[in-house]
Amino acid sequence: MKINSKEYRTIWFENNIVKIIDQTKLPHIFEIKELKTANDAINAIKIMEVRGAPLIGATAAYGLVLSILENNDQSFLKNSAEGLIKSRPTAINLKWAVDRMMNKLSGVSSDKIFEIALNEAKEICNEDEKFCEKIGLNGLKIIDEIYNKKKDTVNILTHCNAGWLATINWGTATSPIYHAHKKGIPIHVWVDETRPRNQGANLTSFELNEEQVPNTLIADNTGGLLMQRGKVDICIVGSDRTLGNGDVCNKIGTYLKALAAKDNKVPFYVALPSSTIDWDIKDYNDIPIEERDSSELSHLEGLDENNNVKKILIYPKKSKSMNLAFDITPAKYISGLITERGICEASTKGLKKLFN
Repeated sequence: MKINSKEYRTIWFENNIVKIIDQTKLPHIFEIKELKTANDAINAIKIMEVRGAPLIGATAAYGLVLSILENNDQSFLKNSAEGLIKSRPTAINLKWAVDRMMNKLSGVSSDKIFEIALNEAKEICNEDEKFCEKIGLNGLKIIDEIYNKKKDTVNILTHCNAGWLATINWGTATSPIYHAHKKGIPIHVWVDETRPRNQGANLTSFELNEEQVPNTLIADNTGGLLMQRGKVDICIVGSDRTLGNGDVCNKIGTYLKALAAKDNKVPFYVALPSSTIDWDIKDYNDIPIEERDSSELSHLEGLDENNNVKKILIYPKKSKSMNLAFDITPAKYISGLITERGICEASTKGLKKLFN
């Protein structure tokens, strides 16, 4: 996908350095940041210079490559792996990627380990890009069907950023949108601003603009009214962790969108690669929900009248706040799961049809 008409991936390896697009600076500043150590990767995940479940996993994989460059020692590598897993608890791709890397690297001789680690990290990235492209082609069928019935602009509502900036390329929820746009289907995207970090406003709208996809930013609580007025044809969101029974953990506010969609008979789909499926946890109450610093709620960042980036306090100084980053959407509110292997019912039976 493109920024300023130039194609990018969100992460890449160059001259023994991992390079990322610093997403804390977007949309006002485009900056490529260098990660040189495992701790750099851990910090980039923690402070959300990289974010989105698939990209977090890829960053963790490259973090282990950096760990080997830093100190080619199995004990040091294990400590790096533990630090990476602890950096953010909710997105399952993080642990999935670290476990995959460590299974590949366990017991490997020091003269071969770097090459094997680098190849595996690159494969994780290449695989995610292919999966996201396939997600888009599968989701395109749903948008195509709506357009063939409607013969007018298809209005899609999404939440947070499940775009290419959250993956390696294409995105999950946005991949069907990009494929529809490339096919010439007239589409328009309602973009939730997604408080408190405004990933919809800062990232989703930004990348849709770069790809010239028509979109309109809305406050998080506007979607229900738009659905009541018949202005939403379909909702497509991403996932940070999907259980084997079809329950979905995603950015806070997703659950409320699903409830509104159900009440207004608007199809509600979740797009995800198989790396986001957690086959072990059976009860969504056992999913670790990240609670982030309350300053993300109390402060806003943007451009002032002099075009300088500025952070301001918007809450009373004595107010307390709670900043839970994710919520759970039970499978019964989900019309279907869009994966790289096809579309299935959000259920154990549905997922097992695609993934044995």
